Amino acid sequence: MFSKIDVNGADSCALYEWLRGESGGEDITWNFEKFLIDGNGNVVERFNPMVTPEAVEPKVSVLLLS
Repeated sequence: MFSKIDVNGADSCALYEWLRGESGGEDITWNFEKFLIDGNGNVVERFNPMVTPEAVEPKVSVLLLS
């Protein structure tokens, strides 16, 4: 189990600070926000919470095949 962390603001977790910075800097709106990261550690795309995993799957497949 993980403990609760901050994803926005001055006390945000370093991972989420990096993810926000690499994807435009906007605050994370909800815990189902998704980030697609390539094999080199680059943020490829950020998806709002309402985007389903099924909608992200084709983009993941493209990255896996490249």
